[in-house]
Amino acid sequence: MVRKPAKMYRAITKPSYTRREYMGGVPGSKVVQFDMGNLKTDFPVEVSILVEEACQIQHKALEAARMNVNRKLQRDIGRMNYHFKLRPYPHQVLRENKQATGAGADRVSEGMRAAFGKLVGTAARVQEKQKIFTVYTTAANAEKAKMALKGAGYKLPSPTRIVIEDKSVKA
Repeated sequence: MVRKPAKMYRAITKPSYTRREYMGGVPGSKVVQFDMGNLKTDFPVEVSILVEEACQIQHKALEAARMNVNRKLQRDIGRMNYHFKLRPYPHQVLRENKQATGAGADRVSEGMRAAFGKLVGTAARVQEKQKIFTVYTTAANAEKAKMALKGAGYKLPSPTRIVIEDKSVKA
């Protein structure tokens, strides 16, 4: 089967489809970790990446962005100098009406008959201004964390913005 472009699943168009107890054969999520780095220390600076538009982010994109950011943080900052958190969980189950391609496909394919679709993956539904990734670190490492998160923004299907909050300064 042909790999479909991610833009097919980006928009939130259909009702939520998340009740796994009623569906068989849901592919597992590729996201393996949600908290990385030093989980015991309380860091004063919070660097987060927000999505500007509501969308669905496939589990493959979340995992690719997570691996990219975690690798850069380990290399630039060191494992004990940050706490990296992935916030949304991919609950939304994606379906696809698979079509046969190639020679003789017109005799094999069903067309739009019984077009409910097979389960092909999962996605996280996010709202606008929702935090996707957060890095807790020190003020000295905040700029390096911002650069690592910038790379993750290119792997997400929505325009993104990076926000830095200093928790040590009381308002």
